[in-house]
This record gives sequence, structure tokens and C-alpha cells, in this order.
Amino acid sequence: MIDAKHRNTALLVAGCFFMENLDGTIVSTAAPRMGASLDVAPTAIGLVVTAYLVTLAVLIPLSGWLTARFGTRRVFLTAIAVFTLSSLGCALSTSLGELVALRIVQGAGGAMMVPVGRVMVVAGADKRDIPRIVSYVVWPGLVAPVLAPLLGGLITTYADWRWMFLINLPLGALAFAVARRLIAAAPAGAAVPPLDWWGVALASTGLGALTWTAHLLSEPGTPWVPVALAGGLAVTLLAASARHLLRTEAPLMDLRILKVPTFRASVSGGSVFWVVVAAVPFLLPLLFQEAFGWSAVKSGALVLCVFVGNIAVKPAANRLLDRFGFRPLLIAAGLGVTATTTACAFLTARTPLALIAAVAVVGGAARSLGLTCYQVIAFADVPAERMRHAGTLQATVQQAAAGLGVAAATVALRAGGPVGDALPDAGGATAYGVAFCLLAVLSLAAVAGALRLRPGAGDAVRRPARVEREETRERAGAR
Repeated sequence: MIDAKHRNTALLVAGCFFMENLDGTIVSTAAPRMGASLDVAPTAIGLVVTAYLVTLAVLIPLSGWLTARFGTRRVFLTAIAVFTLSSLGCALSTSLGELVALRIVQGAGGAMMVPVGRVMVVAGADKRDIPRIVSYVVWPGLVAPVLAPLLGGLITTYADWRWMFLINLPLGALAFAVARRLIAAAPAGAAVPPLDWWGVALASTGLGALTWTAHLLSEPGTPWVPVALAGGLAVTLLAASARHLLRTEAPLMDLRILKVPTFRASVSGGSVFWVVVAAVPFLLPLLFQEAFGWSAVKSGALVLCVFVGNIAVKPAANRLLDRFGFRPLLIAAGLGVTATTTACAFLTARTPLALIAAVAVVGGAARSLGLTCYQVIAFADVPAERMRHAGTLQATVQQAAAGLGVAAATVALRAGGPVGDALPDAGGATAYGVAFCLLAVLSLAAVAGALRLRPGAGDAVRRPARVEREETRERAGAR
């Protein structure tokens, strides 16, 4: 049974996860207002988003070594402080250069904050408590990209864009105070090996190039030559990084942990799932605003229904996992995302709002259930002494996949234009319909990966119904 301190620590990390994800998505809504305020073109504000995401991708691999070297408490508190203070700096920025520089600092804080916190709560938990702990951490991160369009629309409509960063101040101050009281300094462990500088150079620059490629793909009208060059550089660096990490004695990230089947399934299938999950909340507001002509507040409110689905399935997620296991739930979640993404392709401005909301709710439930299962199964069979490497590698891959989601949505939308023009009676939303269908096909790759799992995969973290009933009786007796 999870004790109160462990549960509170998981909720603290969940709050930090929410802040990090929210700041990665909320800025896009305010690009016109920010551009006018800083005297630059709205398209230049894309650099503000990219600088943050690139910094996250580049520095997350370092989080594991820094934790081993300086301790969880010190790194986590420093990360919260850096993230919060840089948020204040972003709000006070008077030029694009200042804002980009401070977004890089903010990304550095975020890169240390969540991966370190996640390993902190998982490493000290009993295997059978991991599903409940992970469920506390995961769903706030799912809420942020869904809430961002509505929150960004409200802020830009009724307040100044700087409030998008100022809202982090009370949240960050509260998180720092709670963390300082809740997290104890860990005793000194074994000697930490020297930092793998080659691993840092190859992995970080490769991930940075990959994120930059995703940014170029997400920008409308970008020529294919720079995209191909950046993508080629990313693939080359990441291949060289993988070769180095597999050969060195004390790597920055231990790729050998991918030999664990359940962890490998989480990284491979979970990455594809993350790409689709990140792409859909990006495409839906564009569909509602550009094709249907709806306001930012109205479209944001409808996308918020995805959040309702996230919340609705959360109380049942762990019980479903204990009852059915990972393989059936991952298949069901993948098929649910495929079905609802396909349904989005057939939405029109005349579709009843209740039906659109229902599709969003079901899609939100499927994405929440799937991501919870992928996060939990990652740690099912990983030995305790390798949790740090598993957490670092998973956080790195997850961040890269989430960043690629917007790029995948943009590429699908670009492909949807020519395809839509070739279709009869093509309307303004036809390109979006094709894009949603392409994403639905991509989500089937996650279903195929789930089908390859053995039936009992991840059972080490499942809690049999008999054990659940006994613990319930014990809690009732204690009261």
C-alpha cells in the first residue's frame, strides 16, 4: 500500500510535469499578440517554442548522471527554482532575444525537473505500487496540451501574454516549498563514474538536431532542402550516439536496458502512441478555427473535452489493469485512439457539438489509458539498480516523440492538401480529414506492437484481486 509521503511526492512531480508540458504548448496561441508586443513577425515566435523544446531534448539525457552525482533533492530543488525564476524573466522580457535566452534557461530547469522526479517516485516503490504512482504522475501531463489552447485563448483575449509565464510563479513557489519539506537528502551511494562526454556530445546534439528538424517541418512553407539536411544530421548523430552508448563501459544512457522486452515495448510502441496523442490536440484547434471559423475560446472549450475523458477513465485505469493486464488494454487503447482520430476526419461545422464533445471524451479516455499503461510497463521488469537509466532513457524518448507529434501533424496536413484537392467536392476541411486519417494509420503501428506482447507481459506490477480485497479489509479495520 502506498504511504502518504510517497503519494504526496508523486503528486508533487505531477504538478511539475503539468507546468513543463503547459509551457511547451501554450505559447503558440499567443504568437500574434507576442509578435506585436516584441515588434517582430508572429512567425518569429516559433523560435520561442523551439528553443524551449530543443533545450529539453538536449539536456534530459544529463538528468540521470546529475542525479547520481549531486543527489535527487539538490537537483530537483535547483530545477524547480531555475524553472520558476526563468518564467519570471520570460514575463519581463522586452525583446525576442531576451525571451529566447530565458526560454532556454527555462527548458534547462524543465529538463532536470520531471525526469528526476519521476525516477525518484518509481525507484523507491514496491513493484505492485508502480501503477498507482505512475497514474498520479501521468494524467496532469496529458491535461496540459489539451488545456493550453483554451487557457492561451483566454489569456490572449482578456489579459496580457506575459501572464502565460507569470502563472508559473505561484505554482513553482508552492512546488519548491513542498519539495523542500517532503524530499529528504539521500545517503551517499556508490562512486559515480565520470561523465560520458562523448555520449553527451553525440546524444544531445543528435536530439537537438531532431527537434530542430521537427520545428522546420512544423513551419509552413519551409523548403525541403534544409529539412533533409537537418534530418540527415540528426539520424547520423543519433546512430553514432547509439553505437557509442552500446560500446562504452559507463554510458550516459544505458541502451542495453532495451533488452528487457517490456521496457522495449514501452519505448517503441509508446513513442508511436505519443506522436499521435501529441498531434491530435494540435490539429483539432486548427480545424475548428481555420476550417470552421470558430473562436479560440470555443475551439479550446471543445478540445477541453479530451481532458474530461482523461479524468473519467483515471479512477478505473488501475482496476482495469489488474483485471485484464497490459496487452488487452494497450490493444484497446490503440484501437480507441485509431477510431476517434478517424472520426475527427469526418467532422464538419454542422456536426452537433455534443457529438464532437463525445468523440473528444472517448479519445481522451483512450489516450490516458494507453499512456498510463506504457508508462507503467516500462518499469515492470527493470531491476531497481537500473531504474535511473530506464527513467532517463524513457524520458528522453518520450520528449522526442512528443516534439515529433506537431511535426507529424504538420506533415500530414501538408500531404492532405494535394490529396484533398484530388477528391470530389473538396471543402476547406478536406486537408484536415486526410491528415487525421494518416495519423489514424500511424496509430495502428502501436496496436501492432501491443499484439506482439506476450499475454502475461508486465504481470510483476499487477495487483491480483485477492490482494486488493485483503488490503481493503485491512484499511477498513484500521478505521
